[in-house]
Amino acid sequence: MSATFVPLVADTSLWFTRRRGIAVAICASGNYLAGAVWPTVLQHFFETVGWRQTYVGVGIFCVVTMVPLAFIALRRRPPALVETPVLAHIATASDRPLGLSPLALQNLLFIAGIACCVAMSMPQVHIVAYCGDLGYGAARGAEMLSLMLGFGIVSRLASGWICDRIGGLRTLLLGSGLQGVALLAFLPFDSLASLYVVAAMFGLFQGGIVPSYAIIVREYFPLREVGVRTGIVLMATLFGMALGGWMSGAIFDMTGSYRAAFMNGIAWNLLNLSIASWLLRRALRIRRSALNPT
Repeated sequence: MSATFVPLVADTSLWFTRRRGIAVAICASGNYLAGAVWPTVLQHFFETVGWRQTYVGVGIFCVVTMVPLAFIALRRRPPALVETPVLAHIATASDRPLGLSPLALQNLLFIAGIACCVAMSMPQVHIVAYCGDLGYGAARGAEMLSLMLGFGIVSRLASGWICDRIGGLRTLLLGSGLQGVALLAFLPFDSLASLYVVAAMFGLFQGGIVPSYAIIVREYFPLREVGVRTGIVLMATLFGMALGGWMSGAIFDMTGSYRAAFMNGIAWNLLNLSIASWLLRRALRIRRSALNPT
């Protein structure tokens, strides 16, 4: 992931200005498209040839397709760095973004990335096991995961369009709030039909969160730092997915129920929501001060 998804997102953000949000969203939709297609395919091969042979097959497929595509997609440097080499080292925003030091803003985005993805991982990582625990079977869970990630494509594209109009921070706040609503919906609804609906709703609400971090980095940090800072923030989101997946499983093992795991995800989502709200308030206050210096 660190050598594929992160460079693609960072690189894409440097190629666009007016429609940067939708461009990053299209790029980031690739893994959701894969997530919508692969679960049912993998489940079939798990049951017929076993998971080891299936994983070997996926690895071969990735090498055969991704390596040639990488040479095609990354053959030139972005115009933002090539056409203005003299200015590339100069910050595109204030040396104190949002009135904070660059390190402070980076750390807040890092924590926000972990928090949102700990919450996000609960349904994505455990929906198959959750369906098995409820007696619906792994196949139904795989279908829900595909549905969730399929609607995530819609969410990412819509969020990219929204991001171009309201900015990265507002998009992060909107996505975080809606993700919290979807997580809450898992608590009272556990029938098979309602789980399909809630899974689709969750996918529709949370898909735009991760790409919004790339836009925030592009908006508030110098061009020469976009790659590394995007990588740091997206590393936090991937770490959050791993931590959340493990944490939810550990909570289930301790309690024998996924209800506490969903509550844990909601608590982490509130942390993300709080950071996004605080940063947006600072951005609005700084903007008002710039428009009314007196």
